[in-house]
Amino acid sequence: MAKKDKEIKTNAMRMLDRMKIPYEVLQYELEAFEDGIQIADLEGVPREESFKTLVMRGKSGDYYVFVLPIEKEVDLKAAARAVGEKAVEMIHVKDITAITGYVRGGCSPIGMKKKFRTVIAEEANGFDEIYVSGGRIGSTLHLKTADLIRAAEAVTAAITAPAAP
Repeated sequence: MAKKDKEIKTNAMRMLDRMKIPYEVLQYELEAFEDGIQIADLEGVPREESFKTLVMRGKSGDYYVFVLPIEKEVDLKAAARAVGEKAVEMIHVKDITAITGYVRGGCSPIGMKKKFRTVIAEEANGFDEIYVSGGRIGSTLHLKTADLIRAAEAVTAAITAPAAP
């Protein structure tokens, strides 16, 4: 298990430790968060193995977590179908911390304040290991895809928008 620096432990890391799931922490420094592509390039990791975490609200009022490749966009209709909603929409940036306990750019699909239904894009199944936010800006987790699915109690589904022609 990664034990680099006790000062950087996040809820996501503590949860993985409790579950005895091995992971690696990649740390980076950044003046201002832009997007996951910037982070992957900064860390020198493959973009296609790097995933972002989006939090959405369904028509029912329930919140959902969607994890998808950083270079892809979510297909809102497919995401809604994956969680049995008529529609879903992104939560406002100002609400991220109150809902998840994490900040924009540091939102991990593991260890949020509350447990939300989580869907990981089916593209993740093509990789033994993937990269996701470590739970704070400056930390990325590298772990087995199957371990992420288990830790997040997630399912995989087709939730990304088709590539533009």
